[in-house]
Amino acid sequence: MTRHRTGLILTMLISLGAVAAGTPDATAAPPTPLPSPTPLTSAVVAALDRSAHPLRTVEPGGATDDLRPLDRMIGGARVVGLGEATHSSHDFFALKDRVFRHLVETKGFRTFALEGAWSTGLRLNDYVLYGKGNPRRIFREEFQRDYLWWNNTDYLKLVEWMRAYNVRHPGDPVRFMGDDIGWAGPELYDSVTAYVADTHPELSTRLAELYRGLRPTVPAGTYIEQYLDKPYAERKEMAERTGQALELLKRQSPGKDREAYDWAVQNAAVVDQVARQYDFDFADPAQLPAAMRYRDETMAANVVWWQRHTGTKVLLSAHDAHVGYVPSDPANYPKMQGAFLRDRLGSGYRGVGLTFDRGSFNATGPDDAIHRWTLGPAGAGSNERILDQVRFADYLVDLRSVGSPARTWLETARPTRSIGTDYPEDLRNIALARSYDVLIHLHSVTAARLRDR
Repeated sequence: MTRHRTGLILTMLISLGAVAAGTPDATAAPPTPLPSPTPLTSAVVAALDRSAHPLRTVEPGGATDDLRPLDRMIGGARVVGLGEATHSSHDFFALKDRVFRHLVETKGFRTFALEGAWSTGLRLNDYVLYGKGNPRRIFREEFQRDYLWWNNTDYLKLVEWMRAYNVRHPGDPVRFMGDDIGWAGPELYDSVTAYVADTHPELSTRLAELYRGLRPTVPAGTYIEQYLDKPYAERKEMAERTGQALELLKRQSPGKDREAYDWAVQNAAVVDQVARQYDFDFADPAQLPAAMRYRDETMAANVVWWQRHTGTKVLLSAHDAHVGYVPSDPANYPKMQGAFLRDRLGSGYRGVGLTFDRGSFNATGPDDAIHRWTLGPAGAGSNERILDQVRFADYLVDLRSVGSPARTWLETARPTRSIGTDYPEDLRNIALARSYDVLIHLHSVTAARLRDR
């Protein structure tokens, strides 16, 4: 089974298309001359000029006065989704680091959430809170296969900053979480098993029967591959058992330690979520949209659980598609995480999309190998072609307050770069103002530096 096929099955890949073709390991083509501006495009650019706030840099560290407008834009939101137009560009990752540090200092945010496995997040949270483990080893062991893009130097720098922050602020720490359901590490099974053994030992034998053969004993990537190779009937039976284990735990009294009970139930719920993600018949194309919807709904539920349980404000890092409200491919992706979060949190959620005009990124090519791809300026008729004519190279803009005629322009779907883990991708159309509350546009980006490769 190819990486492209398994990426689809895992629903880690959001195939949303790109405006211009790119070439691996090659220099971008010469810039395409801009067409003469029409009165309408000139008026749109002028309106965006009036609303745009310049971004000084994407690199973390130093003054962040240029991010102050973002504070006003997100208001009292408890969860802010910060997207990325590629899954492997340094500038997007570095900007997330910078924005998180700023929100920690100015808005009281305390959790960085990643589109990664829940159990991975718990391992990294143990590191940033207590110094437990080695982040380089955790990255190497956890960020495999479809998660390998997160094993980069920028996220390592962020996690190390979080640990240093907590050393300085032990009474008010920052935290790390993963919201995704690609796999459940052995830590989840161990935590549920230990809780039952401690509080309801009479149920230990039954729980062991239900979890029989499920606890991973091989690396994450291997476990995922082996799970996918199992017959559908076997995967279905495994999901039935994880569901029974979850219900068994839910039926017990919380006792005196409600905190421990809540964590045990949530960890058991994630074990069940992973099994149910693989409980779709991927040989049946009609089930794929339901699988995609299930993943986004479940990721949103995990973020909401974390936010409410910890009481912390959360910066959620994910692909543009996952933080937005309107799917660009509704036939295959019926509803996205951002829409589920808005349903659950209302104004307590804000989605921030990212766009770029040109530059490079890492992605898997048709040969199933990872390449560095380079794109020239965005094509005519695209969102980025107009966005890049604003007087600032890099800027942020509140899409809800942009005046006419840019407002109508922003609500119209048109080609936009939104690149997942594979490239090339099919062309998609996105209406920016219907998809996000805030937009950050970067003139150019460079490919991220992947570790252990």
